[in-house]
Amino acid sequence: MMRSFVPALLVVAALALPGCNKKEIAALQQQNSDLARSRDQLQLEKTNLAAENAEKARSEESLRGSLLNKNNQVNQLNSTLGTTEQDLAGKNARIAELQRVLDEKDAATKALRQRVSDALLGFNAQDLQVNVKNGKVYVSLSEQLLFKSGSTKVDPKGQDALLKLANALKDNKDVNVLVEGHTDNVPIKGVVNGAKDNWDLSVLRATEITRLLTSAGMDPTQVTPSGRGQNLPVAPNDTPENKALNRRTDIILTPKLDELFSILNPN
Repeated sequence: MMRSFVPALLVVAALALPGCNKKEIAALQQQNSDLARSRDQLQLEKTNLAAENAEKARSEESLRGSLLNKNNQVNQLNSTLGTTEQDLAGKNARIAELQRVLDEKDAATKALRQRVSDALLGFNAQDLQVNVKNGKVYVSLSEQLLFKSGSTKVDPKGQDALLKLANALKDNKDVNVLVEGHTDNVPIKGVVNGAKDNWDLSVLRATEITRLLTSAGMDPTQVTPSGRGQNLPVAPNDTPENKALNRRTDIILTPKLDELFSILNPN
């Protein structure tokens, strides 16, 4: 207000002064007009500057809020990462422990196979085989070694093999033993030695072998008899040779997996 009043006074004063001509008055009026424009320009610049400052303040506030939000996100991510790393470390430790147990189980299975193979040296390979399959030791004995045709009583040579097997296993309490009887697909005619069909025959033979193993010193809680009849052949029943392969008894030795199961199911 004061700025616009001063130029006006100058003009009035100039008009009041004697000797001021129109040219001088016009110059003063032009100067007053220029000063008014400068004042308006400065006022506009001040307004714009204030608006810019307000916008910067809002931007800075928004930036501070965004930065705070980012910091919170980083902190949350760090916390999550820490938890994830702990979980990962725990899982890696569990995997390492599981691998240790599996390695021990594989080593025990190989040692068991070697022990059984050493105990059964001298038997014909066509009549008795020892193999590892799916982490288990399979002792496969032919019908020719164990039984006469249709019989459920083990021959003396077969009893000798089973006695040697029992002696190799009876002190090993960490092995489960499944005695699995098998036949070919030739039907039994009538009732033979108490067996009505091949399934009956396979069960009776498995039970007889189980009795012999436990009588030789094996823990009865370790040994389970099972009959599969003709339902799990190892060869097609199309030739006499293949049928002979199917008439067998598999004694399946499985190391106990208690420690492994405790790792897989900690609760």
